[in-house]
Amino acid sequence: MIERILPIALLVASNVFMTFAWYGHLKYKAAPLVLVILASWLIALPEYMLAVPANRWGSNVYSAAQLKAIQEVVTLTVFAGFSILYLGQKITINHLIGFGFIALGAWFVFKAPVSA
Repeated sequence: MIERILPIALLVASNVFMTFAWYGHLKYKAAPLVLVILASWLIALPEYMLAVPANRWGSNVYSAAQLKAIQEVVTLTVFAGFSILYLGQKITINHLIGFGFIALGAWFVFKAPVSA
């Protein structure tokens, strides 16, 4: 059980770092771009330190496609919370529908192949 949950937990944690690295600077648009890039790199380092083991260990129980599907759903979930709580932006029904379609695509990745 832990071998299935640990990779997902690590992906969630890594996504929090990556979301801040990619989008956190949007609250500081006056900051020089070079400073933003350097800060983003520093934030991204812990993200990699979590994502690499998540994918390495996760590959023992999930296929690469399944890991990527999990990653996409986690990314959208973390981003939605970040967008609302940190950036103060609203998630619209269109956003939810779009995210839902991506989650539906991820669901199909976990389904058994359809026979021809």
